[in-house]
Amino acid sequence: MRVLIADDHPVFRDGLATLLEPHPEIEVVARARDGAEAVALAAEHHPDVIVMDIQMPQLNGIEATRQVLAADPGVGVLVFTMGEDDGTLLSAMRAGARGYLVKGASQDEVTRAITSVHAGGVVFGSSLAARIGELLSPSPARSAAEFPMLTEREREVLDLIAAGRTNGQIASALFLAPKTVRNNVSAILSKLQATDRAEAIIRARDAGMGRA
Repeated sequence: MRVLIADDHPVFRDGLATLLEPHPEIEVVARARDGAEAVALAAEHHPDVIVMDIQMPQLNGIEATRQVLAADPGVGVLVFTMGEDDGTLLSAMRAGARGYLVKGASQDEVTRAITSVHAGGVVFGSSLAARIGELLSPSPARSAAEFPMLTEREREVLDLIAAGRTNGQIASALFLAPKTVRNNVSAILSKLQATDRAEAIIRARDAGMGRA
């Protein structure tokens, strides 16, 4: 398995490479310091699996994953992150990541995840397993039928508004620019004909949103 490690922290990046060295079936072919370098090195080295950090300069891991998979859909992306935020998890899945681990996972968990992703499987760390069913199960809260006038992105934003998130928190969770979030909020209020954010929250919660 040819593996590319993308992380802006050299201690983690080099430490993971060292951790994988004893495994003869795994070869670390490149190490990227940011998302943009990850995209470039993926095109150069054609790895089987990319271990991708989320929070990186130049280009975050979510957008880097989108760009890598647009160029080579066969690459397995295993996302590593410090947190377990639902918005981040959903964004990684929608970008095409096939694995999601929280930093601090055991050595065995990491190597199993890389092997499984390479084999075409989908892997989530044990601490995240309970969240997957809830996030992926069909529910009125995430159904287009609830607010058909909204786009999918606007429904995501509304769900987070209903959960009490600020614009800044929404921008971070969905990896959007603050201005984009503001524009989405304005569009939501207009489409719902809500007089203010509070009214939008009430309507969204009545529809079952904001409970994740």
